Amino acid sequence: MTTLSRRSLLLAAGASILATGTLAVAEERTAAPKAAPSQAAPLPAKSIYQLSVPLTDQSGKTFQLAERRGAPMIVSMFYTSCQYVCPMLMESIQATEQKLSAAERARLKVTLVSFDPAHDTVQVLRKTADSRSFDSARWALARTDASSVRKLAALLGIQYRAIGNGDFNHSTALVLLDADGQIVGKTSELGSADAEFVKALKRTLSSVLN
Repeated sequence: MTTLSRRSLLLAAGASILATGTLAVAEERTAAPKAAPSQAAPLPAKSIYQLSVPLTDQSGKTFQLAERRGAPMIVSMFYTSCQYVCPMLMESIQATEQKLSAAERARLKVTLVSFDPAHDTVQVLRKTADSRSFDSARWALARTDASSVRKLAALLGIQYRAIGNGDFNHSTALVLLDADGQIVGKTSELGSADAEFVKALKRTLSSVLN
């Protein structure tokens, strides 16, 4: 091969590399920019999670209701020194859970908020949770300030009134929230699982399992 031919080949190869590099830079410049990490969608207007309630659970962890967003949840209210209705309420939730598959149960959260923050300390809540073998990964027994108790009870449609000696008159309700905190089911049936409530629960769970 002559010197001239070799030089021509080198020049051609260099031109090809330069063209390829220029094309790559052009493509990089014209490529669509990478999407920013998606932000959580705004809460629906009727979401319970719109309410800012400072809660502390049986392990001493502080949280907001909205932090439990992303999974269906049963929420209700109680107080630990209640001798009759509140234990039945807890048993009703456990009976309801027994109607679910293991996969459904794993995605369900439960939050019970005390009417009685003056007496239901973290230690008292922990003792109650332990005595009933509640799954602390899913079940939260929580306390908050008296003002927040009133606000939450009003949103859930639960009535209560202190009657002295640490007791309360109160209505009972298991309230089912969807993954965004909207009320999608409710029952006042105690002592067993409400069949219609279980159906609503399974429908709601299917939306996060499928």
